[in-house]
Amino acid sequence: MEAEITMESITTTQARKELFQIIDRAVQGHEIVRIRHREGEAVILSGEDYENLVETLELLSAPGFSEGLKEAEADIAAGRTVSLEEALGGA
Repeated sequence: MEAEITMESITTTQARKELFQIIDRAVQGHEIVRIRHREGEAVILSGEDYENLVETLELLSAPGFSEGLKEAEADIAAGRTVSLEEALGGA
């Protein structure tokens, strides 16, 4: 199941008027806001969401990660799993 990312798009004028509310929504509500400017766009998101995004990109760019993930998903679908206790060496 993929998470759907929605992003509000506003003008710089609107962003200027609502900056503190936009930051609150990003930090507390994990909302992402795209700000349109005549020379391009910028995005506001929480520091936590940014760090998570960077970490995800680093993982996905690691050699072999995608293949290992696909293999793990296939194992789960085929019922080849172990309990947490077994994984931690308790059984």
